[in-house]
Amino acid sequence: MSVAFTREEDLEATAADLPDRPISPHPNLVTPEGLARIEAALAAARAAYGAAQAHGSIEADRTAMARATRDLRYWSARRATAQLVESPPDGRVRFGGSVTIEREDGRTQIWRITGEDEADPAAGSVSHVSPLAVALIGKRVGDEAVVAGQTVEIVAVD
Repeated sequence: MSVAFTREEDLEATAADLPDRPISPHPNLVTPEGLARIEAALAAARAAYGAAQAHGSIEADRTAMARATRDLRYWSARRATAQLVESPPDGRVRFGGSVTIEREDGRTQIWRITGEDEADPAAGSVSHVSPLAVALIGKRVGDEAVVAGQTVEIVAVD
């Protein structure tokens, strides 16, 4: 069938059928910075929802309304389940803290263990449920752990 014979409304209806963002089954632990990010994302989702409602009829832009509704549901759920964790330093790798590891090949890496919504491996933060964090939490300087099949040594804990 030629594209000339498709109705524009059909394309909009397909685009507006967005699946919900998956919600993790793990506890929603957050750092103070992570909670602030969730609250900012929730405010942005509320604003997008309001803008989509005010912009005209829902039929006029179903995609924007569907996206705004989906994001509002997700961030509302994440805010409702957020558990703020402020762990005082005790010399162990912990949620919200940073750890420096040395790999077998001599590379040194610094990782901050955060909540799932604030994890950004490219920026040096990993989720508390990531294999890296699970292997390191509770360890002290000088301890070793196996990460991705390699032994790493903990050289600093902040």
